Amino acid sequence: MKLLTFHTEEGLRVGIKTERGVLDIARAAGKYSENVLIPESIEQIVEGAEGVLDSLTRLLELAGDAEDDELWLTEDSLRLGPCVPQPGKIICVGLNYRKHAIESKLPIPESPVLFNKFGNSIAAHDEAIQLPKGASQVDYEAELAIVIGKKAKHVSKESALEYVFGYCNANDLSARDLQNRTSQWLLGKSCDGFCPVGPYLVTSDEVGNPNDLRIRSFVNGEVRQDSNTGDMIFACDEIVSYISSYMTLEPGDIILTGTPEGVILGYPKQQQIWLQAGDEATIEIEKLGSLTNRFQNEA
Repeated sequence: MKLLTFHTEEGLRVGIKTERGVLDIARAAGKYSENVLIPESIEQIVEGAEGVLDSLTRLLELAGDAEDDELWLTEDSLRLGPCVPQPGKIICVGLNYRKHAIESKLPIPESPVLFNKFGNSIAAHDEAIQLPKGASQVDYEAELAIVIGKKAKHVSKESALEYVFGYCNANDLSARDLQNRTSQWLLGKSCDGFCPVGPYLVTSDEVGNPNDLRIRSFVNGEVRQDSNTGDMIFACDEIVSYISSYMTLEPGDIILTGTPEGVILGYPKQQQIWLQAGDEATIEIEKLGSLTNRFQNEA
């Protein structure tokens, strides 16, 4: 199932992307919920896990059988919100692709390198991202994001993916001059809008094996990264298990799993042309759609 959020005058609503269009969950539930409470936010859906997904599947069936065009929206007509608007934690894994570690001229990590972003960094597909006034070296990073679906503490590698609700595209935008100003990366990673996610939150059953997905990025239509999540040093199950050994993961938490080679930082210095106002970056991961953002100077 592909879930998305979209803006309305009443706030964010949730839809389900289908071949027919986007099903407006709230509107469909008002007609066909059969006295079953249908959560109307991504957070409630993620927390409800399998039971909620069963109800949404039934809702899709009922709406699909009805000849009611008002329930179906055209995706192009919607202004999408972040596919996970209010994550509890945003945990990121650095240097998690072998070829990216090599291009960064850094040793292959022996344990996952963890850092974090905050809620202010969340942005949506097609949202304009402001380039911070105090930074001049803004870089893109195509990343597979894991969205946790069940409380996880001390989970084994073998069972770790059972705690995953789904996956989405993410762009771990990074101001390299701020990131490398000190030994702590946080400042360069957590500027406003520096974690676009979307356009869809795709449930884990539809994605299948998260460590065999083509992952690419484009800048102004030019391919910059083209790899496979199989190049990860620490696979998705290892990451979830490792993090859960030290902190409790909760439904709605996001884990960014690292980026492949091809970022601007990995180019020879004379070829490093950082993101500028007017540029457009697209992250595209197999089965997850395409996440596109344009950049503008901070007002």
